[in-house]
Order: sequence, then C-alpha cells, then structure tokens
Amino acid sequence: MLHHIRVIPLAAESLGVRSMCTYVETADVRLLLDAGISLCPNRFGLPPHPEEFKTINALRRKIAEAAEKAEVITLSHYHFDHHTPSYEDWLCNWTAASHTAQQIYQEKTVLIKNPKEKINFSQRRRAWMFQKTAGKLAKKLTVADGKSFVFNKTRIRFSEPVFHGVENTPLGWVLITTVEYENERLMYAPDVQGPFCIETLKIILKEKPQMLIIGGPPSYLAGFRVKQEEISNAIRHLEVIASKLPIVILEHHLLRDIEWREKIREVFKTAEKAGHRVLTAAEFMGSKNLFLEANRRRFYAEQPPSKEFERWMKLSDIKKRCSKPPI
Repeated sequence: MLHHIRVIPLAAESLGVRSMCTYVETADVRLLLDAGISLCPNRFGLPPHPEEFKTINALRRKIAEAAEKAEVITLSHYHFDHHTPSYEDWLCNWTAASHTAQQIYQEKTVLIKNPKEKINFSQRRRAWMFQKTAGKLAKKLTVADGKSFVFNKTRIRFSEPVFHGVENTPLGWVLITTVEYENERLMYAPDVQGPFCIETLKIILKEKPQMLIIGGPPSYLAGFRVKQEEISNAIRHLEVIASKLPIVILEHHLLRDIEWREKIREVFKTAEKAGHRVLTAAEFMGSKNLFLEANRRRFYAEQPPSKEFERWMKLSDIKKRCSKPPI
C-alpha cells in the first residue's frame, strides 16, 4: 500500500462503467487521470440497462467533484472513456453539451497525448475537436509525450506513446503515467490491454512501481476481434507483472468478460505465491464488484425496465443520444 500518494479510483468497469478515471493526490499536487466515462451503446443486442444509466450519472458527479479539487488533468488518449467531449450524448457518455466538459477542464493544467504524432485518424479528429472546445477552457494545455513535470517534490512522468493493445494496432497509441513522491511510485497504464506488447511490459517492469493500475486484455473479444493466442500472451505478461509488483489494480477491457477471473486464475496464483495482490478498483476501495455491462442480459431479465424506458429503447441511436433516458 502507498503511504504518501493517495489513490482513489472514481470510475471503472468494476464500479459499473467503462472508465479508468482515478484521483491522485500528494502533498504537492492534486491530479485527475483520464477524466472520461462511457457506456457501451449495444451489448448483447441491448442498450445500457437503467441501472447502468443510474451508475454513470452518479459517477459523473464524483468525477466533477474530484475535478473541482484537482489542479492537473491528464489525457492518455482520445477515446471517450478517457476524456470528456463537449457535446450532448446521453446514450454513451452522459454529457450535457459543453457544460459537462467545462466542469472538468476549465482553468486546469491539462497534460495531453500529442494530438498530431503517433495517433490514428479517429483520435486525431477527436483531439482536434478537444483543442477547439474543452481545451480552450484550460489554464494550460501541454503535450505530455515522453515528458516529466515537477511539482515541488512530486514528479509526473509520461512514457513515449505505446500501443493501445497489440503491436501496430489500428486503435493507435496511449501514454503511461508515473507519479513519484517520497520514494513511492504509482504507475497508470490505461488500455495497454495486458499488456499485449513486450516493449510495454519492459517499460512497466523497469519503473518498478509499488502500485500499478492497468487495463487488462479484452478476453471477451477473443476469436472475434482478437486472436486467442494474443490474449494468452497478454495473460502471461500479467503473470510476470504479478510476480514482480506488490499491488496491481486490474481493470477495464478484461472485466467486460463475465468469466474474467477464471481466465486469469494463474495470475492470481502467481501473485499469491509472491505475497502480492491483484484486485479490481472496487476491491481496492473495499466495495463489491459491479459488473453491469457484463451482466446486462441478466439485469434486463431480472429487472425489466419501465414501459417508458422501453419506448426510449425503440428510438434510433441518434435520438437516444439527444434524449435523456427515463430512469
């Protein structure tokens, strides 16, 4: 456990949404990592259940409250579960036009993934839009790739861009963030998906953080969008990490798989043998896991939505985005 760096996961798959948003505080600086949150618009042929909308609404408020305290906001890449857009979208992002982003980014120092280099087309477009909207509200907007930022005795370091998954993935690149204070290191490795890539694994092991927050592999896409052998390779990399690092908070894509724990049972065994811990964000916070997306079909079966919500379900996705669901 870290004693000098305060870590509070705010939104995550184990907390009921797609996100890895985390509040971090030292004696010198308060920062908010990847202030984004989303829901999957269509899983198992179903839109988000009302419980998912209730959850994203509650966690949006938590992120806004944390942003009020934070001085620095980071943006590892331009997917909407990692930053907040400036348009209305009630289906996926629970955003009320520019107001939601304004709550987060206005008058903050915002450290961003380079919007022009090592970035795919869709993220380049989103980055351009961010700079034209919420980015203009920031006190300072600074490209962070490969750079370090010092706040008295606290250092925030960013990696060079690493792959968002497998090598040369069309999904692009992300930044890994390391916060150092009083000989403690917290590493935040979003969307490295395991990691899949050996070079990303080397970066993590070289830093030797006492705590790692990492996005696991998307096992729910195995044999569909991702090869099973790639998933297996990522899990082997997780085993190495579990053997070397004291605390691993494992989140994101992996937890969209209802059978995730069984699929990485060797990772837990390896951690236990080394006296280390692998746990979700919810478990780290002392809460029960809330895997809403992975259990969406069950929620619809056990908690059927209202007739009013069913009418909303029949709208087109475009209309759903512009119409707040009746929850």
